[in-house]
Amino acid sequence: MALPVHLDTDFGGDPDDACALAMLLGYPEVEIVGITTTLDRIGLRAAYVRHVLSLAVRRRIPVAVGAAVSLTTRAVADPVIDDERHWPEDIVPIPSTSGAALDLLARSVAVGATIIAIGPLTNLANLEIMRPGLLARVPTVAMGGWIRPPADGFPAWGPEMDFNLQWDTRAAQIVLGSANLTLVTLPATLAAHLKAADLPRLRASGSLGVLLANQSAAHAQDHGMTALGRAHHGLPDDLLNFHYDPVACAVAIGWPGAIVENARLTTVLRDGLLHTLPDPEGRQMRIVTDIDGDSFSEFWLSAVEAAQR
Repeated sequence: MALPVHLDTDFGGDPDDACALAMLLGYPEVEIVGITTTLDRIGLRAAYVRHVLSLAVRRRIPVAVGAAVSLTTRAVADPVIDDERHWPEDIVPIPSTSGAALDLLARSVAVGATIIAIGPLTNLANLEIMRPGLLARVPTVAMGGWIRPPADGFPAWGPEMDFNLQWDTRAAQIVLGSANLTLVTLPATLAAHLKAADLPRLRASGSLGVLLANQSAAHAQDHGMTALGRAHHGLPDDLLNFHYDPVACAVAIGWPGAIVENARLTTVLRDGLLHTLPDPEGRQMRIVTDIDGDSFSEFWLSAVEAAQR
């Protein structure tokens, strides 16, 4: 039987969200039972999701617009807009229906779906506030957390780079305190790379592959990813992006190339920055501390190709 999963995403900014969805669409042992968008002020992120689903001819997957702003700051974070290198300019936002995202999440929990969170945790926190205890009933895999520093050869970043947890720290604390959780820590995902050498194969895979290739090339150009790769010996010289979110999805569906450890963690807020710290009295959860990056590249490309057959 296929594994039911629910994807909660801040789709439409960094193209790794689209790369993650494409991988799930191509993995034969997965059934996506729902997709909710977060930080989706006007429903444009949801419209981008529907565009990707249409390219893969998977239009029947339910999509709902979720939270518009951060619970912590009420700040807005819009996706890429009016940049045809990323998205066609004729995509129309999807109107928001109050409560639709929470209802869809609840339906996914009811069928035993694994929840995969690859954006800020605002929707999941709202679900826990409105329906206490629901998140604990199913596994939740979240892209985020900063337990150990990056390995030698990778950028010496700190927890301030962990957008998913830092954008809405109140939501993160609620979810980390209530969910049956696996954290796919950002330092671990730095070993998974999308490279310029992957683009010919990606473009040859179909229209969805062309979209991902174009978005990733534009993202690399705008964010200096090639220079970043050449500045660190652990990264490829032709780096385009990190596969943060695809790795989180792969862990959720049972990809064997991740090292997962049990840990007790507590959250501490210092000067507005959320820290996830080891604590023998803390909450039990699982953390991904390392991955096989080379094996992941082939796993991801093969799944994206399969999504378009």
